[in-house]
Amino acid sequence: MLLIVAFTIAARANHAFLDFAYLLDTTSLHAETALMALGMTLVIISGNIDLSPASNLALTACIVAKLAAGGLSAGLTILAAIVIGGLLGAVNGALVAYGRLPSFLVTLATLALYRGGAQALTGPASVKVPNALTGADQLLIGRIPFPLIVVLVVAIVIGVLLHRTIFGRWTYAVGMNESAARFSAVPVAAVKFWCFTLLGALSGLSAVLLLSRLQVARYDHAHGQELDVITAVLLGGASLAGGRGTVVGTMLAVALVAVVRTGMGLAEVPTDYQLAVIGALLVGAALATGGLEKLAGWTRLAREVS
Repeated sequence: MLLIVAFTIAARANHAFLDFAYLLDTTSLHAETALMALGMTLVIISGNIDLSPASNLALTACIVAKLAAGGLSAGLTILAAIVIGGLLGAVNGALVAYGRLPSFLVTLATLALYRGGAQALTGPASVKVPNALTGADQLLIGRIPFPLIVVLVVAIVIGVLLHRTIFGRWTYAVGMNESAARFSAVPVAAVKFWCFTLLGALSGLSAVLLLSRLQVARYDHAHGQELDVITAVLLGGASLAGGRGTVVGTMLAVALVAVVRTGMGLAEVPTDYQLAVIGALLVGAALATGGLEKLAGWTRLAREVS
C-alpha cells in the first residue's frame, strides 16, 4: 500500500517518473542498498543488527581500488571485494557470536573503525578505478540494467537459503528464541556468524557495483546508507526482536525507499530533508512492528483468559 501511495505521489509531482526506461535506469542507483538489505534481512531475523555495512562497503571499495590500480585483474578484483567484505563481516560475526557481545555495540564500533580505515587508506583523495571495472550500470540484458539482474539473482539465492534450507530454519529459530534453539541442538553461534559474514560479502559485492558506476573510490562512499538498508528491512516486515522477515518483503520495501528517494530527487528536495523522510519511515516501521507484536501478545492473552 505504501509503495502504491509513494509511486502515485511521485508521479503527480513529476511526470518524468512515469517513464519506464528512466525507472529502469534508476534501479542501478539503488542496487547497493538492495544487496545490503538482503544480507541485513538474515542478520535481523537472527535477532541482531549490523550498523556497519555501508562502512564495510567504503573500506572494501578503497582497498580493491588500490589493488586494481596496482594491476590486479578485473575478475580477481571482484573476487577480492567479496572476500574482503566477507572477512570484515566475519569480524562482526565472531565478536557477536563467539565473543557474546551485543551486536549494536559491536557494529557501532566497526562502523567507525571501517570508515576510519577507509579514510586512513585514501585520505581526502579519490582513487581512480581502471576502465575494465567500470560501466556495469550501462550494460543491459535486453532492456534490464545488469545491476538489477545481479540484485534479482542474489534475492533468489537468499530466498532459497532462507525459506528452503535448514540454515534458514535455524536462522528463524535463533531469532525467535535463542535459548530454545540452543536446547534443540541448533548451532546458534555458527548461524549468527554466517549471517554477519554473508552480509559482509554482499557489502563487498555492493562495493564493486558502486565502483563500476562512480569510477572512483572514496572513504565517504555510501555514507549514511545504513539508514536506508535498515529502514527497508523493517518496512519489509522484519522484527527487531528477531524471528520474522521475508526476502519478498525486503525487496518491496527497497522499492519503496527507491521510489521515495527518486521522487524527492526529481522534486529537488534537499538531501537533508530526504534523510529526515527516511528517518521518519524507519521510526514508523519500528513503531508498527512493536505495535503489531503487542497486539499479537494481547490477542494470545485474551485467548488464554477466555
